[in-house]
Amino acid sequence: MCTVCGCGGGVPSTKCADVQNTRAKDHRCEDARDHHNHHHDYVCGGLEMRCPLPTDCGHDHHHDVGHQQAHGGEALVDCGTDPAGLRVVAMSSDRIIQVGRDILSKNNRIAAENRARFVADDLVVYNLLSSPGAGKTSLLVRALSELKRKSPVGVIEGDQHTSNDAERIRATGVPAIQINTGKGCHLDAAMVGQAYRLLPPLNGGILFIENVGNLVCPAAFDLGEACKIVVFSTTEGEDKPLKYPDIFAASSLMLINKIDLAPMVDFDLNRTIEFVTRVSPNIEVLPVSARTGEGFGALYGWLQKQPAHRRHLVEDTTG
Repeated sequence: MCTVCGCGGGVPSTKCADVQNTRAKDHRCEDARDHHNHHHDYVCGGLEMRCPLPTDCGHDHHHDVGHQQAHGGEALVDCGTDPAGLRVVAMSSDRIIQVGRDILSKNNRIAAENRARFVADDLVVYNLLSSPGAGKTSLLVRALSELKRKSPVGVIEGDQHTSNDAERIRATGVPAIQINTGKGCHLDAAMVGQAYRLLPPLNGGILFIENVGNLVCPAAFDLGEACKIVVFSTTEGEDKPLKYPDIFAASSLMLINKIDLAPMVDFDLNRTIEFVTRVSPNIEVLPVSARTGEGFGALYGWLQKQPAHRRHLVEDTTG
């Protein structure tokens, strides 16, 4: 049970379609304290690995093809842990706060390691957030066809179940790793770190992390990204930024998708912008349509500005 957001007890997995397009090496099971029987599967071509949820169990496991062969084609590690390393039956409110802090502290440490790896690889990483059905995958499918012509691009997909979205991404010719969180309602930094090691080299390119559809919990978890992008749909109603302020406050860019449907659902663009700037005065807003391509020129322009901007920030911080 994740005491930060209430998710847990799931069966997370990381999947890739072709082992030749992955770096399936040095998979680690990280971060836990109690031992139970919850596992996740890694399926990469013919290589399957079962580990606990990707939080630190303290065991150092290295999986390779030799390990796979030793298990008759299945590489298996069983640490048997829960996501946060504990099973909570009853707990005082101050204890819940402390456990929540511990989980986020551990996540933030791993996120910092991810970020250092991304910077070393000269990679710009975007964490895409939205409610279910807002159109994150459709936006990516349309954008990737253009972006892949200019630089390496990869995608990490997060969903509770199925590899449907990763398959849609791979159909564009862009490598994608699917993470299934089971009952988990967000990605964490350890999951992303493991999935990134399965992608082919993306040096000098772009990595998109499509988070689990949820307007609450993903806002609290740093994954090592350069910035968060929240995708909002005209069909959701103008007041979503006021109802779910944290995720909009944490994001650098708000994409208002399905703008082509605005007249049909009586959507008020100006009112939405007014509401989102109340909770996040500096957020940038771009109306787009994954169906028609409206606004994608502005989106490409925004993305093009980010690498130089991020490098400038790193230089200012380190210099």
